Order: sequence, then C-alpha cells, then structure tokens
Amino acid sequence: MKRLLNVVKEPWRSERTGRSMNQRRYQEDRTDVLIVGAGPTGLVLACDLARRGVRALVVERSPELFPGSRGKGIQPRTLEVFDDLGVLEEVMRWGGQAPIGMTWQGGSRAGEFRMFEDVEPTEGAPYTGPALLPQWRTQRILLDRLRELGGDVVFGVELTGLTQDAESVCATLIPVEGGSPKSVRAGYAVAADGGRSTVRRLVGIKMTGERVDPAPMLVADVVIPTLDRDNWHIFPPAAGGTGFAALCPLPHTREFQFVAQSASVGKEVTAEEVRAVVAAFTHISAEEVTEVLWASDFTVNAALADRFREGRVFLAGDAAHIHSPAGGQGLNTSVQDAYNLGWKLAAVLRDGAPEALLDTYEEERLPNAAAMLGLSTRIHRGEEQRGAATRQLGLDQRHSSLTREIRSGLADEALAAGDRAPDGKRDGLRLFDLYRGPHFTLLAVDTPLPERLPPLPGLRTAQTGAYEAYGRGLYLIRPDGYIAWAGPGGDALEASADDLRSWASRVAHPARVGV
Repeated sequence: MKRLLNVVKEPWRSERTGRSMNQRRYQEDRTDVLIVGAGPTGLVLACDLARRGVRALVVERSPELFPGSRGKGIQPRTLEVFDDLGVLEEVMRWGGQAPIGMTWQGGSRAGEFRMFEDVEPTEGAPYTGPALLPQWRTQRILLDRLRELGGDVVFGVELTGLTQDAESVCATLIPVEGGSPKSVRAGYAVAADGGRSTVRRLVGIKMTGERVDPAPMLVADVVIPTLDRDNWHIFPPAAGGTGFAALCPLPHTREFQFVAQSASVGKEVTAEEVRAVVAAFTHISAEEVTEVLWASDFTVNAALADRFREGRVFLAGDAAHIHSPAGGQGLNTSVQDAYNLGWKLAAVLRDGAPEALLDTYEEERLPNAAAMLGLSTRIHRGEEQRGAATRQLGLDQRHSSLTREIRSGLADEALAAGDRAPDGKRDGLRLFDLYRGPHFTLLAVDTPLPERLPPLPGLRTAQTGAYEAYGRGLYLIRPDGYIAWAGPGGDALEASADDLRSWASRVAHPARVGV
C-alpha cells in the first residue's frame, strides 16, 4: 500500500492528526498493557482500559494519527460501543447519514438510489446506521477521549523486538527519527499495528487468505468545489467497459472520499495522478480537483490470522483480519475485538479473574471475525447484498464457554444467554444507561432480584416490569453488552442465584470484591 500525504494547511492538520498536541513520553519501564498501534483498534482498547484503571502504554510508529478517511462507515453495533465509551455524542455531531446515491452516465445524471436499506430505530435497537464519519475524525474523537481519561499515545516510536516469559512481555522500542532503544515490560501486549503487523511477525502467527479482486483500487480524500454534496456520486463503467468510481461527500468537511477501480498509478501516488484518475473515470476535469489531502492504492485481499493469541500477546483489528472495504466491516470488526478484550484484560489484571478468561477472547472473536470476513468478500463479489448482517447487531456469543443459559423450554426466537442485550425503557429506566460503564449488570425482568448477589466488582442491579424483548427472568449483562448468564426467576430465584454465584468465579476473585 502506498500513501500520499499532501501538505495540509493548519488548522486541518491539527484537527485530522492530533500532531499539534503534546505527546506522552514513555518514561516508565513497566506497564500493565502495551498496545502497539494507535488506529481505531488501539484507541478503543486504550480508552476501555483507562476507564477501568488499567495502565496502558500506546505506541505508534507514525508521527501522527492516520490522516485519511478510509474506514468511514460506523455500523449500529459500533455506535453502541461508542455510546458506552462516552464518545457517541461527538460521533453523531461530526457524522452523518449516507446521502442518496446518484448514478452518472456520459456526464449526465442517470438516476437516484438508496445506498443502504432504510431501517427504522426500535426500542431495542435505537441506532440504525451506518453513520458516515471519516476515519481520521473517528480516531481524533477517540484520542481526545483517551486524553480525558488520563491516557495518551507516544507517536514516532517503533517496536523492534518482543519476547515473553510466564509473567510478562518485554518490548524493545526505538524512536523512528533516531535515538537509543528502550526496553518496556508489560503484563500483556496487544498487536493493533495493522495488516503488516510487526507484532504478529515477531510472535510467529501466520495469516491465511486470498486475493479477493486482482484489480487495483485507489482511495483518496479530495476537494471538488464544483460537485454538489447532496449525493453519493457513482460512476459505473461505460457499455462494454470495466471498473467504476465513486465520490462520497464526507460530513462536516469540504472533502469527498474518491474510490476508483481499476486505477493503476505509479510507484508513489501523487496528487497529479489522483486528479488524472478522477478525470478518467468521471466527467470532472483534473483542474476541478483543487486539493488532494490523502491517497492510497491497494489490491483487495482477505486474510485471517491462524490464531489471535500467543501466550501473553493478542492480535486485534487488521493485525488479526484483513477485509475488503465492501460492506464496511473492517473497522467495525476491529472495534469489537478491542471491546471484547478490554474488559477481560482488566478482570485478570485488576479483579483477580483466572487467566483462563483470556482464552475466551480468541474463542469468541475468531469465529465472529471469520464470519464478517466472509460477508465482506461475498459483498465485494456481488454474491450478497448489504443488509442486517452488516449492522452486526445479530452477532452473538451463544457458543462461548463463558456463556451459561439455565432456563429451559425457550422458543427459538427468544433472547438467550450469549445474545446482545437490547436497549429499552421500563419504569423510567433506560437499559443502555444502566449498562453504560465498566461493570456487570444484573437485570431482573418481571421477577424480584435475589437476596444473594454474585461477587462481581461494581455490580449494578435493577428490577423492571415485563418487557417482551427479554422475557421473564434474571440476566447478567457483560461489560461489553452481551448476556453472560440467564436464569429463571419466580420459584427458582434462589437456585438461580446459587448458580450465578458459582459462575461469577470465572470472571472475578471473591476476595478482590470483599466477598
């Protein structure tokens, strides 16, 4: 992959990259978690750990945040994660809905169409999405949140070595612009350093994959003042031709994201080449492209790491799975990786949970990532359309060893342990407000709460009246919004409480929570 970083005048560079902000220096030689990479994956994980009081050192080889719009579609499940992390308001402020698609033929408008299926919000699923937000803006919002929580990123630092023993990992870090190497020891390390992950290579984990499409693609952020921003402009090939192009207006910016295939460029992408490709694929002249802010060319591949863990080192995001951009699954799947891993690392490091809890990260995330990877590939090849699956609300953990369902006789469509916990408002209480934060939640629906509660740190409890989306019973909601355990209430209430207390030993040590 090649990148063009055009000279971006202030204040755009500060806004896009965070470069003007002070950096945290890595003076300490010990941390709880070392996160390599400050893309969306690393930043989400860092935010989640910071709010749990877990020390994390985030290092990024580049001198600043990624400056392009690349992963611009934020799916509903990711919006729920952002709600929990306290950044949804900013995401919605700077994001926007996808505009109506406009097809062009021969320089004339040929017709409108909807880019995504219209989905109405429901009580249980209030976010419909996808929201459009350039990746650089997503990362900046997350970095600002991390700084609010007391964390930061060390830019311009490269990881060159990584070893581990039974107690910790030891990383060798060196400033990219020169300087002496420094050793940092951490309880765990997380590879969030992208598809060409140095960490993955150092721990010897291989990826298995395929070339989805041999035709090269170009993606760029461009300014075209003469083009309206009311539509997502689509330029299909002329009769008998090949390739396509698209120009999507990016919300609350002057920019469009330009995508073209097949678009061959030179060894290094230049602004002139981007302008020439725009002119070749559309009715817009090269001169009308007044700025090229960022560009990259690539070939579409799909790959999945053979495993997501090697000892005390975990893979997340593009370091673990590489997607076609079709369907908008790459960034969103990466966020889910970080969200799954964060609470588990904190439970082990802070709450005395058994080390075996961390085994459930790969157990849960690898099959889900594989499913989303297959979906992206099928959408790219035209074998499947965007739909409910791309919103990621239907992903579940029903088959996880961490999931326990002790109710019997459930209907096939009933909410069960392992499912995403729906939102809703009952008795003046919004459930997502109840779940928001780094804690487990015990929800009693149409039944009392048990007298004996499970020994879980910071446990929140609530009792509500009947709610059809849940059904009667007790539900223990994990910190990442999935139902960990579900049991009957009524006459079986205390037996359920005993079972739940036994289950809780898998995620916390009773002595750590005063039990």
